[in-house]
Amino acid sequence: MSRTKVTSKFQLTIPKEIREQIDLRAGEVVEVQILDEEGIVIKRFRKIKNPLKVLIGETASKRHVSIEELEEKAESR
Repeated sequence: MSRTKVTSKFQLTIPKEIREQIDLRAGEVVEVQILDEEGIVIKRFRKIKNPLKVLIGETASKRHVSIEELEEKAESR
């Protein structure tokens, strides 16, 4: 377990061995959560290299949808 000190501006330095172990980079976004009066958790949010691949999958759909069909479905909602 590594220890670090809170600065006068309430900043923390994540120890080098922790940063290297999880490959944490400068500029990454983290979230701080309260566990209880004695504990906090720092969670990171990894950047996704290709967010569209996550949203639509590995391969494109073979189904062709015309603009007219899209507009018709949008208007019916």
